[in-house]
Amino acid sequence: MNGVSGTGSVVGEEWGARAARSRALAVLRVRGRALGLAVLPAAVAVVLYAGGVTDHFTGAAWDTARWVVTVLAVLVLLAATAVALVVARARPAATPTVELAETSAPDLYRLVRDLADRLGVPPPAAIALTPDCDSWLEDRTHRAHRLHRTTGGDGAPVLVIGSPFLWWMRVGELRAVLAPVVAGTGPAAHPDIAAARRFIRGLDAAVAVPRDSRLDPLRRLGAHGVGQVARVLLHACRGHAAEMERGVAAAGSERAQAVDYGVRIVAQEQVGLAYAGWDRLLTRVALPAWRMGRWPAKLDAGVVSALTELSRRDRLAESFSSRLGERPACDLLEEPGAVDEAASLLAARLFHGGPAEPGPDWAPVEWSQYPEEVVDRKWRTDAARLHQVLDGLGVAAASGDRAADAAGPTLTQVMAHLTTPSPTGPDPVGSDDGHDTEHDDTQHDAAHDDTHDAEPGDAHDDEDDQPGNPAADALAGALSALLAREEAAREARVVAAAETARSAEKSRKPARTAEKGRTTTPHVAVSGPDGPLPLFPLQPPRTGRDLLADHVTAMVCCAAVDTAEAAPGLDWLDGPALLVGGERAADLGPRVLALVEDGDPEPLRAWLTLTGVRPEKPVRLV
Repeated sequence: MNGVSGTGSVVGEEWGARAARSRALAVLRVRGRALGLAVLPAAVAVVLYAGGVTDHFTGAAWDTARWVVTVLAVLVLLAATAVALVVARARPAATPTVELAETSAPDLYRLVRDLADRLGVPPPAAIALTPDCDSWLEDRTHRAHRLHRTTGGDGAPVLVIGSPFLWWMRVGELRAVLAPVVAGTGPAAHPDIAAARRFIRGLDAAVAVPRDSRLDPLRRLGAHGVGQVARVLLHACRGHAAEMERGVAAAGSERAQAVDYGVRIVAQEQVGLAYAGWDRLLTRVALPAWRMGRWPAKLDAGVVSALTELSRRDRLAESFSSRLGERPACDLLEEPGAVDEAASLLAARLFHGGPAEPGPDWAPVEWSQYPEEVVDRKWRTDAARLHQVLDGLGVAAASGDRAADAAGPTLTQVMAHLTTPSPTGPDPVGSDDGHDTEHDDTQHDAAHDDTHDAEPGDAHDDEDDQPGNPAADALAGALSALLAREEAAREARVVAAAETARSAEKSRKPARTAEKGRTTTPHVAVSGPDGPLPLFPLQPPRTGRDLLADHVTAMVCCAAVDTAEAAPGLDWLDGPALLVGGERAADLGPRVLALVEDGDPEPLRAWLTLTGVRPEKPVRLV
């Protein structure tokens, strides 16, 4: 069986490599046809001039044809030269990563080189980390990318590893997961495949050149023409390029089957688990902190806590916690804390659009400080925003002696504003007037008949037409408008900070180049674009009702912290949490929704009474 399996692996690898080379040649043929089309007018001009010299093409008509074709050939050659220069010099897109110098991760580099030796392929030129649950090879041989390289050669691609893998996976699992990826350096070293990839990347970069804001109107017009030509060539190469990459992946996968195949099957389960925990950590835990101007500095360590909590809650995942006794892959780093901090800052840039560097309005936060620095501050900021909107709408203080004498905003005021009055008062009980009773029965019968006569969809349509809570709708619209203004102001500040940082970077570049040889810090730079907008937004824009529910919940939590035995807390899977008596209050959300959606305060009022929260007392705001 082993011999058959090995033969099948070799055959599969050979088939994948041949398919990749065949498709690479197809891509290069597209480039050759484009070049042939560009020199075709020049070739025709040469033939015409040769015919004139040999007295085969003589006369005024042939002279005119020679001049016309010559002018056309010159124009086409100039245009082809411009396209070739733009394609060659355009900077291909590079994934934003945290680059690891070999001095900062010697054990990780040694593991990857040993893995490459076992696979019989060239080792990657360098290693970089990305705040995502994926790994791949990325070609950074372009001169613009080599300027930011901290180590490695110029020919081989860079190995990009998902940073959560290093903290959650064990060393053996990481080696098994990286084997198919590292095996891809073998096909990537083939000259035809490398040339085809460079051509595709150059075309892709040329398509984006017209969007460069530094171009003047004339150059932008020329860039649009180059972009159109590059787009046509990309369309012609698209199918061949996709099949080429599939062939490369198939060859690498077949070659990697000889290394840790059994461990890889188990490690793939950890990949899916890490992805689920990472997504939950970003959307539930990190995103509220980013919105508060704080970025958790140990996101990768947090994913271990989140997955450990998942293992504790889910009996099916109990076996995962036993893995924590083995050596984690992050031990392969010299300074795991510094690398985790750099990856966490990059995650905030990619998924939220935060600044590239910490500042007064963009400070790191440790997990131990998260409840106080993020959760409590978020609740009080949301509560202050809610009352600011209420004041803008002209909502007076709630009726009642206690609320009227309050020295600050209260939860009672919010509940009174959102409470929808009952459409009908209480029915009279024990009426002695027989005529009234008979009249009520007659009305009931008439209503009963009307209900039967109505169409089946009429009742549903009437319910849709009736607003659930008009006061909530108005408050939600005002909240959405205020948040939009705040977000626009934040983005303007980030743009200004990015421009200032870019100018400072340009001024420091000569000094940094002179001192490059003396740099010994293992903490390496982050490569990738800067900008105010997230490249990968985590969540779609929230609706006004969702925003209102969040703000009312924040007001309830502030009242609970100020007037009852409650405290802000952190749930690794659900984010900010209210702890009442040391236990998480998981039943608060439906009660707040009943107030916001239906205008019914009774469920929330019952919960406040049960937990000892006094809504009439003023709360402390930011």
